[in-house]
Amino acid sequence: MKKNMGTVDKVIRILVAVVVVTLYFTNVISGTLGIILLALSAIFVVTSIVNICPLYMLLGLSTRKKE
Repeated sequence: MKKNMGTVDKVIRILVAVVVVTLYFTNVISGTLGIILLALSAIFVVTSIVNICPLYMLLGLSTRKKE
């Protein structure tokens, strides 16, 4: 698969994931909403690591600089 995520996009996703995890473990968010946000955070981290966003592929988008 072709990589389609730029550096800024990856950093933002990881920062959002860190914030959500911090809020969850400090009990600011909890319950079903907390679990959904944790799952979304996990997806953000995985897509940042592999540099591929399936949603971007479906929409034909890319935040990666041209080589």
